[in-house]
Amino acid sequence: MTGEWKECELRDVAEVQTGPFGSQLKNEQYIAGGTPVVTVEHISNFRIIDFDYPSVTEEDKDRLSKYLLKTGDIIFTRVGSVDLSAYVKPHQDGWMFSSRMLRVRPKKDVDSRFLSYFFQQNRFREYILNISVGATMPSINTEILKGITISYPPLPEQRAIASVLSSLDDKIDLLHRQNKTLEAMAETLFRQWFVEEADEEWELTTLEKHTEVFRGLSYKGSGLTEKGFGIPMHNLNSVYEGGGYKTDGIKFYSLDYKERHLVFPGDIIVANTEQGHEFKLIGFPAIVPDSFGNVGIFSQHIYKVLPKNETYLSREFIYYLLMSNSMREQILSATNGSTVNMLAIDGLQIPNFKLPPKINVIEFTEHVSAYWSKISKNKNHIRTLEKMRDVLLPKLMSGEVRVELAQGKSA
Repeated sequence: MTGEWKECELRDVAEVQTGPFGSQLKNEQYIAGGTPVVTVEHISNFRIIDFDYPSVTEEDKDRLSKYLLKTGDIIFTRVGSVDLSAYVKPHQDGWMFSSRMLRVRPKKDVDSRFLSYFFQQNRFREYILNISVGATMPSINTEILKGITISYPPLPEQRAIASVLSSLDDKIDLLHRQNKTLEAMAETLFRQWFVEEADEEWELTTLEKHTEVFRGLSYKGSGLTEKGFGIPMHNLNSVYEGGGYKTDGIKFYSLDYKERHLVFPGDIIVANTEQGHEFKLIGFPAIVPDSFGNVGIFSQHIYKVLPKNETYLSREFIYYLLMSNSMREQILSATNGSTVNMLAIDGLQIPNFKLPPKINVIEFTEHVSAYWSKISKNKNHIRTLEKMRDVLLPKLMSGEVRVELAQGKSA
């Protein structure tokens, strides 16, 4: 028989800690290759995503040891998307969290995995957004988070609920890892064939001879709408730092646009704007997925790059060409701006590269298109599993659906 649910403030069952203040850890202290530091941009879809972490030295890690993460911790974004949180997994044990994050560490009565799912509920997310402070940007602090009310069943049922939901998330993570492996294989293949084994006899050519670049829609804020009430609009937030497509960055638009603003699954988009000059985003490409239907539009903050009819270069080849170091250097040299860095359209036309034989490109494309096909199937499977989890989550967390325990049946 399952037990009754209890209510309490988070402070009663967990410790809440903010990250190191700016005076304790400054940007100039970050290094490459040290202990990763998780900050706001690393939280997506309730996961700590893997890309370009800032990191600290062993000395700073020891000095700031109270800010290290342990498996089972939960971290919140403290500013901006304050409704987003993520569960710390074993391979992230010993990492650090930044001053823009809050760490929740359960201490009694509550299973950390269960609590992480409690925080994912839509009703909880709406609640914490409503109680956040800040005139221009939502913000939460330790006292706000400590004071929230949580509800939970006895530990055995908590663990059973977490087991059901985490089994789905484990499958989702496995598919994400498979996709990362396939992406790495494609990148490695391009580097081996067209960089390391490039022939000096190959003709030197330019992007302009093989691709067309299109400007996006200069949209009106009044045209932005809810999902289902407009056309999908791929925008600057649709491109990950370091390249690749960011699904949760999509917007929807309901006002007028031209045919030249249309974009289709498989098209290449490239970020042409970045705040500051860190070059983490500008010039990086992404492939438009099929998850938003067969047609969309793209905003003025990204370009669309298509192979010309007369070239034998494929989209697969062009995508990895744009990701290559030599091409990145040339593209970045064409950017300019003071506070906002901009990439002129010429920056995607004048860069040069060695043109490989047609047979090499065809064979490369066959390999990579097979990888991309598998990646696409995995992403579709991920969406199915996520929908299943999202349907179960509120039902399990409200007690509407009870799980079967070792010594009894579900209620």
